[in-house]
Amino acid sequence: MTPGDPLAVPYREREASPDLNRLDTPVAGTEVEGDEFFTINMGPHHPATHGVLRLLVTLEGEMVRDVKPIVGYVHTGIEKSCEDQAYWKVIPFVERMDYLAYYFNMMAYCMTVEKLLDEPVPPKAQYLRVAHLELNRIASHLFWLATAALDVGAVTFLWWGCRDRDYVLDLFEMSSGQRLHTRYFQVGGVAEDIPPGWVEKAREFIEYFPGRLDQYEALLDRNEIFVQRMRGTGVVPVERLQELGVTGPLLRAAGDPWDLRKAMPYSSYDHFDFKIPVGTVGDNYDRYRVRIQEMRESLKIVEQCLDGMPEGPWITDNRKVALPPRDELATSMEALIHHFKLVTEGFRVPPGEAYVPIESPRGELGCFVVSDGSSKPARVHVRDPSFVNLQAFPDMARDGLVADLIASVAMLDPILGGIDR
Repeated sequence: MTPGDPLAVPYREREASPDLNRLDTPVAGTEVEGDEFFTINMGPHHPATHGVLRLLVTLEGEMVRDVKPIVGYVHTGIEKSCEDQAYWKVIPFVERMDYLAYYFNMMAYCMTVEKLLDEPVPPKAQYLRVAHLELNRIASHLFWLATAALDVGAVTFLWWGCRDRDYVLDLFEMSSGQRLHTRYFQVGGVAEDIPPGWVEKAREFIEYFPGRLDQYEALLDRNEIFVQRMRGTGVVPVERLQELGVTGPLLRAAGDPWDLRKAMPYSSYDHFDFKIPVGTVGDNYDRYRVRIQEMRESLKIVEQCLDGMPEGPWITDNRKVALPPRDELATSMEALIHHFKLVTEGFRVPPGEAYVPIESPRGELGCFVVSDGSSKPARVHVRDPSFVNLQAFPDMARDGLVADLIASVAMLDPILGGIDR
């Protein structure tokens, strides 16, 4: 940076300002002397921030002395928009918060409404939900691996990760008709039964994908460049992560095995045998290893779902909540009336409030819904793990190199659609 560059103005020459939109805003708690300290902006338009995220970085040469994440650039007002929709129409809105883990958004919301309705979900629907959730976990982790490896120079992984992710999206397209934002989960179950050939296609993926994971590990685990970039960087003690409310792979990489699928089983997760991968150091390398092993465990869960898939309906038979079968519309006036009421007005939910947390690819994803007794929610609020986990980023980046900051953002795996919702 040249002396005339506005991004290179010595830190001591700047005046404190509460306006975060000004470049001269100092980072709170940073004590500096001399003229070696600089405050620069990384983002909000930067490929390594994985979205419209602005990082106000205080540097001493190549060393990061402090970081202040600044969000709010892609606020979509999704939560507010949900208040103007019938309960069943909210599902496409919440899907778009975490646009890589849309099944988890649907799941948390549908389970919360089902809790308010006291509506049971058929066993087959629970298994179908779990199978799609774990496939979505794999797809999300694959995109994380593709972009994270690209950030540290492994360009090949962008193509490999997206290629293998397409196998999962093919399965989503078969079951729902859509590759992204499928709206497959419904209050009371799922929209449709899986079509013929879906199970066979899923088993092909289960047989094929472990070999691909072996290739990923062979290329990265002992790659000197990758290991040097990952090991010992971004370390945050487990106690600090717990204080900040961090969950998911970031917490498990530090040694805490907290996983809601085991700690508070939901949707028949207690029927399946799987392990919770944990790390020991809590550095970026442990975060990488935990996510790789999580994909292996997800494969085991999907296979168990296919092997033990129950018979029976895939959605509740309560016609005041779920649409009646199409073949009944031509022969049953009651079915026609229920269909018309649900499509035009929706169903009413008893007054009350409920919160349901689930384990998403990034940690605890919780949905809080307040009902006033009408056909529209009075309030929908989502505890998005990307927003909570972002609080740990200054601890990950402080006193490390700028290059380590890039690797830490990649291992944080933030989704800005969930942060700015």
